[in-house]
Amino acid sequence: MLKQFKSIIILAMIALVTICGASSCKSSKKLSKKEYKMLVAQATKDLDAILNDETEWTLEEQLERIEEIKKIDFSKKNPEIVEKIELAEIKVSKAIAERDRLAELKRIEEEQRLRELEEQNKPKTGLAELFDLIANATDVNTANKYIREALDLFESPDAVVLIRLNNFGDYDRPTTAVNYLNYLKDQKKVTVGVDNVKFNAENKITELELIKK
Repeated sequence: MLKQFKSIIILAMIALVTICGASSCKSSKKLSKKEYKMLVAQATKDLDAILNDETEWTLEEQLERIEEIKKIDFSKKNPEIVEKIELAEIKVSKAIAERDRLAELKRIEEEQRLRELEEQNKPKTGLAELFDLIANATDVNTANKYIREALDLFESPDAVVLIRLNNFGDYDRPTTAVNYLNYLKDQKKVTVGVDNVKFNAENKITELELIKK
């Protein structure tokens, strides 16, 4: 449709050139009555379609059509068209701004989603913090709550926990996740640091290696 309307405008402009020579002729006085009437009818139809959302043109095509209509001087004989031009221009500009705003918002949300997904896929332990919370819990129930949170990080309560005593390869007797966490609860202090962690495909801890401080 837009191409057809452009053709009409082109034909009209050719007629203007024929009448006016090489000079630029936007004034309605230099158009024949038939030409001017045709432009009025087409401009009115197109502007009404834009204002009433009755066109399949893209927003950019609508704006382009408005710019084409603005090239004709309707101010003296048809000021109502000038008013419609202004209203259509405001409407389309606002629509473009809102579309771009929503697109930007969607882009930001997608970036946030990808960041969160990346963060979720990163191996996380939080063990050092949980060790401290368990050891420093004010009561048994609180300590048990943190133990449950810590166990949720492991593949199973029986996941292997190794305690390295020094940097020479000496280890304490192996234990399990649940046993070591309960040990922390009873001991009420943390004397190790997290040295190495092994994960399964679901980012659950399968083996934990600690080192004495």
